[in-house]
Amino acid sequence: MNIFILEDNLYQQERLLGAVKEILKEENLSARHLAAYSKATNLLDNVKERGSHQLFFFDIEIKDEPRKGLEVASELRQMDPNAVIVFVTTHSEFAPISFKYKVAAYDFIDKNLDPDDFKEQVRDSILYTASLSKSLQTEVDYFDYKSAKAQVKVPLHDILYFETSQTAHKLILRTKTERLEFYAKLSDIEKMSDKFYQCHRSFLVNLDNVNGVDKAEQLVYFENGESCLVSRLKIKTLIAKWENNISGRKNDIS
Repeated sequence: MNIFILEDNLYQQERLLGAVKEILKEENLSARHLAAYSKATNLLDNVKERGSHQLFFFDIEIKDEPRKGLEVASELRQMDPNAVIVFVTTHSEFAPISFKYKVAAYDFIDKNLDPDDFKEQVRDSILYTASLSKSLQTEVDYFDYKSAKAQVKVPLHDILYFETSQTAHKLILRTKTERLEFYAKLSDIEKMSDKFYQCHRSFLVNLDNVNGVDKAEQLVYFENGESCLVSRLKIKTLIAKWENNISGRKNDIS
């Protein structure tokens, strides 16, 4: 579980952060990432993973901007449809209009609650996220890459392909919904799943999401219309692996 807090009032920030730490200890839970941010850009820059193991506590009013938290939550929701979002605010009147931002918030926690009730609502959000994380560990396969310079976790079924970046030693990960950059080598990524195949010196594809191969144009196509290059010397092997993968998936279903 990863927990992010967006709150520019230092007192409220420390109050919420302290409650979260106490709850994690009381419930014998751990967070791989737990941090509070005063600026939305800093928070979003540090979101490296996707999924329902990600819990976000947002204040609605940031720097006297009444709906800033809603805007940030909306941006995050576009990046990650499965993240758990909770608003911690004095502006409970904004709860109805949150639907316009398509945020799908799990809860609204009133800052004016007494300490015990406040903590219990925070606890509920943490336990809910922990339960989702536990169930998804067995239901969803993740691409989970960690190194000294990078940490990336996304559902394997969302990955289309990886490509080399113009920045040395950096890769671009293309999923069905987003683009991520991180430091890694294609050769190391290929070893992480039998679904991955490096079809070109600059590209590695997820065989599960290949939609077609054009031999004449030397291109691999994906269901969303995107494409990437395939080396002439690797087209035959790619097609064989792709067809074997399709057969294997059909056998798993039957």
